[in-house]
This record gives sequence, structure tokens and C-alpha cells, in this order.
Amino acid sequence: MGDIFKLADWLGPAKVIHLHEPSIGLKAVLVVDNVAQGPSIGGLRMAPDVSTEECARLARAMTLKNAAAGLSHGGGKSVIYGNPRMGLPEKERLIRAMACSLRDIKDYIFGPDMGTTEECMAWVNDEIGRALGLPKEIGGIPLDEIGATGWGLSHAVEVALDYCDFTLEGARIAIQGFGAVGKHTARFLVAKGALLVGAADSSATIYNPNGLDVEELIEVKDSGKSVGDYSGGKRLDRGAVIDIECDIWVPAARPDVITEENVHRLKTKLVIEGANIPITPCAEEYLHKNGILCVPDFIANAGGVICAAMEYQGMCQSAALETIKEKLCNNTRIVLEESRTEGILPRKAAENLAIERVKRAMALRRWSIF
Repeated sequence: MGDIFKLADWLGPAKVIHLHEPSIGLKAVLVVDNVAQGPSIGGLRMAPDVSTEECARLARAMTLKNAAAGLSHGGGKSVIYGNPRMGLPEKERLIRAMACSLRDIKDYIFGPDMGTTEECMAWVNDEIGRALGLPKEIGGIPLDEIGATGWGLSHAVEVALDYCDFTLEGARIAIQGFGAVGKHTARFLVAKGALLVGAADSSATIYNPNGLDVEELIEVKDSGKSVGDYSGGKRLDRGAVIDIECDIWVPAARPDVITEENVHRLKTKLVIEGANIPITPCAEEYLHKNGILCVPDFIANAGGVICAAMEYQGMCQSAALETIKEKLCNNTRIVLEESRTEGILPRKAAENLAIERVKRAMALRRWSIF
């Protein structure tokens, strides 16, 4: 718990709950960061190497993301320690047990994240009736199927290009993390004229300077194989995606994949953060000083949570997609304009936007420091 208290500030976290159920092997953490704007939304992540500190950082990212997106929700995050590829019966048992354990924590709403799916959210919803990102069969908007986050990222890219010296037509893209977010981002951007030259997953990187066939690559991934099994490119080590020369580089996997130790290897002009906290603060400063534009995570990848929040309110898919486009374009422009005008990092401009909205909400609460 010591690390959590070091991270605590006037924004939060409001709650940190550790769950341990040895009889079924459940070990999990929930962090509710801030609920000034409403009950927190945040994904349930499953991985063997998560930590309480990482959970708290991700919860804070959700506070900022939801505030910047203008949602009536605060930020939270939950994690289960475990292999996301475990057998489905065991996974279902753990997730249902976790949902039941958190039944009374009504200021947290579950959503899907790395290692969990719409089906997982159906289990949570069945137990406690408090989940979003549900399967369409029970009234949800299928986030992964329609590529809500990738849809938002593609619009953030279009706005960011107004602050770059190249256009989307023929722009070379490399994506680190060719999963639900990465593959849809590639699909939307290639449809607008870009060229996917590199993609990586947890096993390998695939590279072709003349372009990869996105639909064929998606078929390979959807069949349960690695991008390295795609025959239309050169297979490289999974970490080699950092070294691919490109115009747009998209991290869409785990936190902290770019640090001060490896940031110098990036050969790109624009970074759009598809994952949460994928680049450390020092690495972002390096990018800024070296003229590489970086659109921060909680601005660029908010499409998924916007879609999920609208689902929770009973809105339809078409309305959700239009709202994602409107919010992502508007917020990306606000942030990049302030960054350029004030000479500050895009992340600092994004934090200014989000924190001001949280402050205004906190000032209306009974217990407030403002």
C-alpha cells in the first residue's frame, strides 16, 4: 500500500480495495480514483504481471479521460492477477466471483479491457447488473466489433496532421499491439489512404516497406495466430516495431512500452497513443524536444469509453460513433492548439483541460477543497 499513498493527491484515489479468495485463486485490485463527475468507469484488466500501482495509474488515466471527454463519470480501474488465456470456465468463475465481491461498490462500473471481453462483461452484468461494453445480444454496442477506440484514434490522427508536415495519403504507419484497438486503427487509416508498414503483437513484428494487407493480417490474427505468421512481410522480433521508420507510430498494447531507455529508437513524426500510459513522462518530453508530435492517451483513445458510456445511457451505435468523432476531433484540436500556443507538452495541455473540468465538478460536491 505504500506505493499507492505516494501516488495519492487531491484528486484521489478515493478507494483502493484488495480482493483475495484463496479457495478459487482470485487475487484482484480495484482502484476508484475520483467520482466528482459521477460513478467511475474503468476496464477490468487481466494479466499475470499487473500491480496495485499500475492499477492506480490506469484509474487516474480514466479520471482524466472521462473528464476530457465530457462524460458524467469519474475514473476507476480493476485488475485480476492471472493469465488471460486460461480456460474459459476458470476465467468465468474468477470474474463472476470478483463481481460478487464488489456488488456493493456502486461507484464503480465494470468495462472490458486487456484480457477481458464483451462476454466477460455479460458475466458481470448477470451477477450485479453494473457493466458496460456488453454483447449486442443483450443490448450492448459491440465495442471491439465496430472498433470504437480505433475509430476515435483515426479522427485524432486527422486533426493532428494539421500540426504536422505530411498528409494521410501515403503516410506510413507502424502499430505496436495488433489487437482490438490496433487492427481497427489500421483498418480505418488505410481506408483513408495510409499505408501499414509494420505491426507487432506479443510474439512478433511483421514488416513490409511496401505495405501490409490489413484485411489479410486481421484474418491471421482472428484465426488465433500471430502477426508473424502472415506471409506478406518479414518476420522480426516483437520489439523491433520500435525501430521501424514510419510517419505515424501507434502504441496500442501495454503501459510503459516507450521509456527514456528506448525512445531514441523511434523514427517517426507523429505518435498517437492507442494504449493507456504507453509512454513514460520523460520519454514524452524527449519526443516533444525532438519535434515529434505526441497525442496523449486519454485524449486519443477515448472512443471506447465514450461508446460504452453512451451504451450505458441507452444510446444507439450510430449516435455513439458520431459522438466519438465530434469529441475526439474537438478535444484533439483544443489540446494541440494550446500546446503550440503556450509551448507546452500536449500532455500538459490535455491535463489542463481535464483537471479544470474535474475541479469544477468537485467544487459542487459537499466535501470539496475548492
